[in-house]
Amino acid sequence: MVREGWLTGTGTRGTDRFVAVSWERALDLAAAEIDRVRTRHGNAAIYGGSYGWGSAGRFHHAQSQIHRFLAMAGGYTATVNTYSQAAMEVVLPHIIGGSPRSIEQRGPSWPEITEHAGLVVSFGGLAAKNAQMVPGGPSRHTQTTWQRAAAEAGVRFVNVSPVRTDAASDLDARWLPIRPATDTALMLGLCHVLLSEGLADVDVARRCCVGFDEFRDYVLGASDSSDGRAKDAEWAAAITDVPADDIRALARDIAAHRTVINLAWSIQRQEHGEQPYWAGIALAVLSGSFGRPGGGPVAGLGIAELGVRGHWSIAALPQPANPVTTALPVARIADVLLSPGETIDYNGTRVTYPDIRLVYWAGGNPFHHHQDLARLEKAWQRPDTVIVNESWWNATARRADIVFPVATPLEREDLALGSSDTTITAMQRAVAPPAEVRTDHGVFTGLAERVGFGGRFTEGRSEQDWVRELYDRTRARVADAGGRLPTFDEFWERGWADLPAAEMSQRGGAFAALREDPAAHPIDTPSGRVELVSDTVAGFGYPDCPGMPTWLEPTEWLGAPLAARYPLHLVSNQPRTRLHSQYDGGRVSRDAKVAGREPIDLNPGDAAARGIADGDVVRVHNDRGACLAGARITDAVRPGVVVLATGAWYDPDPDGLDRHGNPNVLTRDTGTSRLAQGPTSGTTLVEVERAGGQPEPTRAFHPPEIVESEPDT
Repeated sequence: MVREGWLTGTGTRGTDRFVAVSWERALDLAAAEIDRVRTRHGNAAIYGGSYGWGSAGRFHHAQSQIHRFLAMAGGYTATVNTYSQAAMEVVLPHIIGGSPRSIEQRGPSWPEITEHAGLVVSFGGLAAKNAQMVPGGPSRHTQTTWQRAAAEAGVRFVNVSPVRTDAASDLDARWLPIRPATDTALMLGLCHVLLSEGLADVDVARRCCVGFDEFRDYVLGASDSSDGRAKDAEWAAAITDVPADDIRALARDIAAHRTVINLAWSIQRQEHGEQPYWAGIALAVLSGSFGRPGGGPVAGLGIAELGVRGHWSIAALPQPANPVTTALPVARIADVLLSPGETIDYNGTRVTYPDIRLVYWAGGNPFHHHQDLARLEKAWQRPDTVIVNESWWNATARRADIVFPVATPLEREDLALGSSDTTITAMQRAVAPPAEVRTDHGVFTGLAERVGFGGRFTEGRSEQDWVRELYDRTRARVADAGGRLPTFDEFWERGWADLPAAEMSQRGGAFAALREDPAAHPIDTPSGRVELVSDTVAGFGYPDCPGMPTWLEPTEWLGAPLAARYPLHLVSNQPRTRLHSQYDGGRVSRDAKVAGREPIDLNPGDAAARGIADGDVVRVHNDRGACLAGARITDAVRPGVVVLATGAWYDPDPDGLDRHGNPNVLTRDTGTSRLAQGPTSGTTLVEVERAGGQPEPTRAFHPPEIVESEPDT
């Protein structure tokens, strides 16, 4: 499909008709445009936009396919970090060293928690729905089983979240319904209780950390500290809306038991999102459980199979070096398109936005996951060309110039194996794809042949050859470690193979060794110890990210002046009936809609104050935009908070009102700070009212108008 207005030099992405053309014509057009842009503007003008999910399989992983193709074509502007974890990925290497996600390997595993822990305090909860996925495809869902096993062993849970259902009911978790975006203040209040009551593990803090004295003075409000205000329980209660007595009781409970401090990914998708992770590390150090079996800090404990098993090095499609060295923070795409030449701070460096002329997107849906979609809509009009590989007419495909229809995972052969999975699964094709549909690999093979490196791209292998090669390479790695997998033919005939258990004893080993002897077992930070105060970060001079855990008031939260106008805090969490926006048009997701819209959860008091009844169509709005949603009244949401899950396919009317319930028409498109430049969707205030009249039905799943012949040009 080719956008009619792109052929004629007129029209607007998102509203134009499409022309059905042959594969040869579409590939010729795309290859010529790639060649034009790289020749006239340089390869940095090509944005390789796949932010694709890994459930497609190891070989047909769209991100691997597109990046391999574009690197061979001379390079492309790439991105760093993720929407899920950007603040964590950037700040934690400064604090605890290691890779951006090293905390997930160093934190306690569920077997250790079950055997040794007494308490799990989870900031952001442990929602069971988030355990139904794993990058690469899950074979067995064991996360909730382990949670229940821990509870049955006597481990108690505390769910620090504005949503009660962020912990499974059978965990019998204590619910602390915190104000959103105030986790840092609660952590500092807990640290104050530990320090002021002599419950803190000061020995470990002094031996294993740098900056303890400065951090202690800040928390206790010493006269020469940064603000001289004690971060005591009363101070924290005023910010978080968690009673001071509850804060003191929780701190004492933490000190009295082997405690896990779990930091959900959600708590860092907010303004100053680096701070709750930094404060969480500090709380874990002071708790007395740091470096001990079944205790200490961990991130994303309730996600997928994290915290269950070790990790194998899994084979992937080989990636040549990208000749373009520019790499942009992933959540800044609208800024990049709108402001070429602008320079920003990022993690101690300066990054200049290139002039993007061509966007190629495969395996993702930016009009689902990016913030402030009206702003992205404006930015999306700027490139000369947008090319998209897609299986459905979602919002991103409708805003492309050239659309290649690609097969779904059920229509191709692959193997599934996530980094924390326990089984490798044969993804044997269930049905043939529709006529005229190819795989992503088939698309890029056709383009590579036209651009001049088809043989180098395929290496002479068929798609099935590649699947076999990735399996055999993984099998060899397992064998090198003393394990065994069956031959590919045996595996393919059986349909699955269990991986040998990866070594679990290494989890938490770095923290345990550091606790035992910091001089003999330093971690890979500048000091060799946990950096409660980072001279490196402090040296960047970022006012929005100081050099130690600090409470910084967000622009939008329930304590801000703006709350007088928009008095509800929006939580846009992961949906229960789909993964992100995948299969939103499917039966399971559609059956969960309310009046044909994405459901929005309101507390009964907030609903009553607005005259909203269960099942009403409501208008959710702020200064950035508005959407319609279907009201669902529940006491599982604290007062002052509404919950509208992500993933409803974006469906704006001509005035910009999203008819379907996509929360990203409301969220802020600003960076967490100059350090990480991550997304801040969790820092959003809104108002909700009953929709007037008869709201127009959604058209999210309707295809655009398609014509059969190209216009005269």
